[in-house]
Amino acid sequence: MAKAKFDPEAISNFLTEQRDEAPAEVQPVFLDFEDLWERKLWHQLTEKLLEYFSSKESHGQRLQLYKRFILSFSDKINQLKLVKLALSASSEIKDDAERATFLETLLKQVDKPESEEAQTYATSELAAVYLRLDEEQKARELLDKAQVSLDKFDFVENIVHASFYRVNAEFYQSGSDFTSYYRNSLLYLACVDASELSAKERQQRAYNLALAALVSDQIYNFGELLLHPILDALKPPHTQAWLRELLFAFNRGDLATFDKLSNNLSKNEILDSHKIFLYQKISLAALTELVFRRPPHDRAMTFQTISQETKVKPTEIEHLLMKALSLGLLRGKIDQVAGIARINWVQPKVLEKTQIDGMRQRLKEWDSNVNDLGHWIENQGKDVWAA
Repeated sequence: MAKAKFDPEAISNFLTEQRDEAPAEVQPVFLDFEDLWERKLWHQLTEKLLEYFSSKESHGQRLQLYKRFILSFSDKINQLKLVKLALSASSEIKDDAERATFLETLLKQVDKPESEEAQTYATSELAAVYLRLDEEQKARELLDKAQVSLDKFDFVENIVHASFYRVNAEFYQSGSDFTSYYRNSLLYLACVDASELSAKERQQRAYNLALAALVSDQIYNFGELLLHPILDALKPPHTQAWLRELLFAFNRGDLATFDKLSNNLSKNEILDSHKIFLYQKISLAALTELVFRRPPHDRAMTFQTISQETKVKPTEIEHLLMKALSLGLLRGKIDQVAGIARINWVQPKVLEKTQIDGMRQRLKEWDSNVNDLGHWIENQGKDVWAA
């Protein structure tokens, strides 16, 4: 994509043609474009173009405006904003191979030390196109390059970070790396306003995040997701509302709810293939919830007690405890001979109202015990003085 030739008459004629083709209500915008261009007010012209490109009325004109107008002064404007305009224009290219060529040229154009932020943005978006073309190795190389640049920045626009995390999440999703997808997708959501996403995108991202949280073999505490408004996209009457309910069941270690919802697992191929793992994971959640509900002085439990309260088979309790300890969900010791587990720490997690109420009850009991102890000490003191 060569730089457009600076021909004032050709550009003026082009803008007139585009103005005539545009809807009547936006035709004055093209007069503004020409006026600002003639006066060399590049910043104001860039802002006006960004505003127009974000409107639905510009659809069908963006690519031509970019190629025949914007490129004529592309070296005079903010390079990050140039990339924004180029990406908006590239959305009109239907063929991904052609779009990749377009973005490759853009990347070379902004490949300058003073525009590294723009280069990183273009790099991530080109990686997204490579992913759609099933060129994973090229995509990974570009994402690794973008990561190196991002690590060097003291400050970077949210849009650049958001682009990287979104595409990185897509890369890991394509390779079924659920843990990395989950983490990068949440980082992406931290860089954007979820309310500005389309309803369809919110629902799809919430579904994919819930799926990743459940089947990941490294994520056992997904409180950040439970607190995120993105999950509201799966509230009833959404057909996948059961998935949201399942997440909260895992958080509170609710085996009964898991059993009730387990018929839905066959609706998704990934969940269906992880049925055994999901049972093991909810069992671990039930164990940590059991420990959490008990006061610190009452966390020495027999295997039999754990089996009764978690509904996990007695033969599976020792393995369950060892798994919880190895994952760092609990800390303590197992007396295999006596069949007793002595737990002294449980991993913190997001609490639901019922769990908070349980804490409140334990605090009330603790307060009552402290008062009883105070009265006993006071009475003992009186007896000593009386003697």
